[in-house]
Amino acid sequence: MLIKYKPFNDFSEFSKGISLFEDSLSRLLSEDQTARPWAPPVDILETENELVIKADLPEMRLEDIDVSLENGTLTLKGKREFNRAEEGKGYHRIERSYGSFVRAFALPDSADPEKVAADYKSGTLTVTVGKKEIAKPRSVKVNIHPN
Repeated sequence: MLIKYKPFNDFSEFSKGISLFEDSLSRLLSEDQTARPWAPPVDILETENELVIKADLPEMRLEDIDVSLENGTLTLKGKREFNRAEEGKGYHRIERSYGSFVRAFALPDSADPEKVAADYKSGTLTVTVGKKEIAKPRSVKVNIHPN
């Protein structure tokens, strides 16, 4: 007996999977963009005497930003609110993220928790962490005497 193979007979199961994917994608794209978590971009730079962390936090108020250092972990927290008063002004697209964020960075043992400073200017948060004296590179001059 010969059985004819029909590979697309089970296509209905495949199309159900595609439908579920399309439904999920539609829901994802239509959700309230203001409620999504976000993470501000940061730059981390090390100099001879300090570590510098710069985070882009445009249009945030100083009272909505929290910087803490505990057990060798520097944590940046904050919340950027979407201005609902402007919501009816005919936005065509909202790509910037709003809501709460948390960024945590493990600091090296060379970081001195007593030497931490933060500055917020023009939408950029700059956190400077000084290094311990023993971590700073030193050069020692060695005099060689001829025999």
